[in-house]
Amino acid sequence: MTVSDYLFDFLVSQGIKHVFLITGGAIAFALDALHGRKDIEYICVAHEQVAAMAAEAYSRVGPGLGCAIATSGPGATNLITGICCAWFDSIPALYITGQVNTYEQRGADPGTKGSRQIGFQETDVVSIVKPVTKWAVQLDKPENIRLVLEKAVFLAKSGRPGPVLFDLPQNFQRVKIDPKKLPRFIPPKKKLYADYGTSLSGKINQTLKLLTSAQRPVLVFGTGVKLAAAASQAKILIKKIGIPVILTWGAYDLLEKTHPLLVGSAGVYGNRGANFAIQNSDLILSIGSRLDTRFTGGKPSHFGRAAKKIVVDIDKDELSKRRGLIPDIEINCDAAVFIGKLLKKIQHYKKQKIDNWLEKCADWKIRYPAVLPQYYQEKKFVNGYVFIKTLSEELDSKSIIISDDGGHLTWTMQAFEVKKGQKLFSAFGNSPMGYSFPASIGASFALGKKEVICIDGDGSIQMNIQDFQTVVHHKLPLKIFVLNNDGYAILQQFQETWLGGRFVAASFNQGLSNPDLIKVAKAYGLKTVLIRNHQELRRKIRKVLKAKGPVFCEVKINPKQRLIPKLEFGNPLEDLSPHLSREEFKANMIIPPLAESLEVSPSV
Repeated sequence: MTVSDYLFDFLVSQGIKHVFLITGGAIAFALDALHGRKDIEYICVAHEQVAAMAAEAYSRVGPGLGCAIATSGPGATNLITGICCAWFDSIPALYITGQVNTYEQRGADPGTKGSRQIGFQETDVVSIVKPVTKWAVQLDKPENIRLVLEKAVFLAKSGRPGPVLFDLPQNFQRVKIDPKKLPRFIPPKKKLYADYGTSLSGKINQTLKLLTSAQRPVLVFGTGVKLAAAASQAKILIKKIGIPVILTWGAYDLLEKTHPLLVGSAGVYGNRGANFAIQNSDLILSIGSRLDTRFTGGKPSHFGRAAKKIVVDIDKDELSKRRGLIPDIEINCDAAVFIGKLLKKIQHYKKQKIDNWLEKCADWKIRYPAVLPQYYQEKKFVNGYVFIKTLSEELDSKSIIISDDGGHLTWTMQAFEVKKGQKLFSAFGNSPMGYSFPASIGASFALGKKEVICIDGDGSIQMNIQDFQTVVHHKLPLKIFVLNNDGYAILQQFQETWLGGRFVAASFNQGLSNPDLIKVAKAYGLKTVLIRNHQELRRKIRKVLKAKGPVFCEVKINPKQRLIPKLEFGNPLEDLSPHLSREEFKANMIIPPLAESLEVSPSV
């Protein structure tokens, strides 16, 4: 067989049933090996960025590893935004690029190493993506194909997961090899992430001691819990210790909205109740979260300032970054390992009577809903929060929901009411415009062409609108909801705060413009629905969801609608804007408020 034959045999052995790609001269010989195969399907997209993002989402929801393939040069560089999504959200994915013949590369001949380019479309993509991959490598000789592929997949999935890139020179793609004689990769015996011995046992004992004595504890779950396949264990832990739970956006779908111990999601765009809970706590047990500034606020030293902090993270570098937040106990460990060992010792844990604290957290959850009564009074448009809440009410428990970046992501993460069994995600770390639609394509293929709910914006949908054709061609049952507020509202809110309300490059009277999105969708052959106001909102959402096949639904949002609540830079996490009256604010504070909060003028 050829190197290319072996490549696709290997992908099939890894449970990969689909590859997302665009062909090109440097990868054409490899792709020819796909001809006539029934065990793996290639999905032709219209932009390599779509392939990269589809592969990332394929890994998130399916049993197999996501894979995208591109040619050299511009094909390879077009993958990078999607690779970054996988890198920052710790998603294992395999990216394969074609490369010019080894004898045409810089340095192959004396005196050519300093040249910018020798072969046509030659680009050193390996060097370019090294900072955003767990491993990037060009195949050095054909007989190492097995070793390199096995190592790539091992690294992608082990420890803190992430993307890998495999660069395949054109002249190697046709070389004949004997698969029985190929050297294999031997995984290291030493654990890559190791706080698993007596050190871990001692720290678990310390954790239990602090849990026993805490009066106002909270449990924070991050993406790492899901990546470690520890969701079931996490729910057992919640039941065993019975303390309030706060979720990061990456773990937002871990618990249903109605779970009695769930307070909400904290952060810069968090729920007021969840922010009050975490800021008034005296113990924070954080598992699987890197505690970035979108969660802690811009001044990490103000985060949970009265609380002891136990931080469990698989990545040592996340534990050592400091930046004002110094854990009292650092545990470098996989979330599943930590929770499993903690559960084994939990019989020695005596629950503290924290009824008043539990009642307080439950009250915050009810007192400060994301969707306020006045939002329903909008007459000429649809309120973004009302739309998200209504959509969540209409979706069933098996729904996959993917949101893009921007205002609609914030509305989604604040107002969506998760049901048990649903999956809800975005590319939270890289957060590019144009993610949710390609991700919906990948997720649908990963689940056997299942329906996926795509929440997008009028700006972000245009980043990859060309792949409406991919959806139509494959008859993917995507339900694409585009929240159209005629501009970049999240940027406009930033410009109002910092730039005097000058909406440069963010509104229609400042250089921005949109086509008629309904006409564009129809031109591709999509069914279309337009929602103009609240009166027709629920009826038309149901119409979209009942329709067979793909549907494009435009939702008219008030261009002046803003994101509420939101943390303004410099303020502590408990003091979101618009500010509560100082009397109400102080009534919610168990710990002493900061001086700057007492000086704030109320805006509610």
